[in-house]
Amino acid sequence: MAAKLKKGDKVLVLAGKDKGKQGEITQVMPQDGKAIVDGVNIAIRHTKQSQTSQGGRIPQAMPIALSNLALLDKNGKPTRVGFKIEDGKKLRVAKTTGDVIDA
Repeated sequence: MAAKLKKGDKVLVLAGKDKGKQGEITQVMPQDGKAIVDGVNIAIRHTKQSQTSQGGRIPQAMPIALSNLALLDKNGKPTRVGFKIEDGKKLRVAKTTGDVIDA
């Protein structure tokens, strides 16, 4: 299946404890169907101190399901993603505006 959401996309959370929050995708895991969004789904991880890092309670962004994310178009509204073939290239298109997302 083609990737509808990619690293660097601005997204809106549709479901879960962070519903309504916006953020940027920092990592996508297509085999798991999840993504890590900056500032969303934060969990506290307790880490032991080592020579290179300080220990303690570290906030860390946890993966969130791709189905719970919606891409934001140029107007800042959530939209679905479609595909259009142009000059032999497959382009992502915002369904609400019809604008090409990948330039």
